[in-house]
Amino acid sequence: MPLTQEDVRGIADYARIALEGDELAQMTDYLNDAVAMLEPVLAYNLPDVDPTFHPIGDLSNVMRADALAPERDLTLAAALGNAASTRGENFRVPSILGEGEE
Repeated sequence: MPLTQEDVRGIADYARIALEGDELAQMTDYLNDAVAMLEPVLAYNLPDVDPTFHPIGDLSNVMRADALAPERDLTLAAALGNAASTRGENFRVPSILGEGEE
């Protein structure tokens, strides 16, 4: 069933694309050609093939356990070591609001 210009106008409105005159006719032809290219795929009858959600099958994210690693822990002295300015145990940065400058 080919798409009509009204169908394409509705799709364009939904996508917030302004199509006028010849553009609407060209887009209707283009979308109908695209749908026609998919027709051969619909001809396949593959009842034994399970649908997949990913082309590589059972691929999933592999993430490490969220565990403490004492050999990589950052000490306070190491964290503040390269700071331009510190105050006690904190980084000292310029005020961006213009208040409380010392």
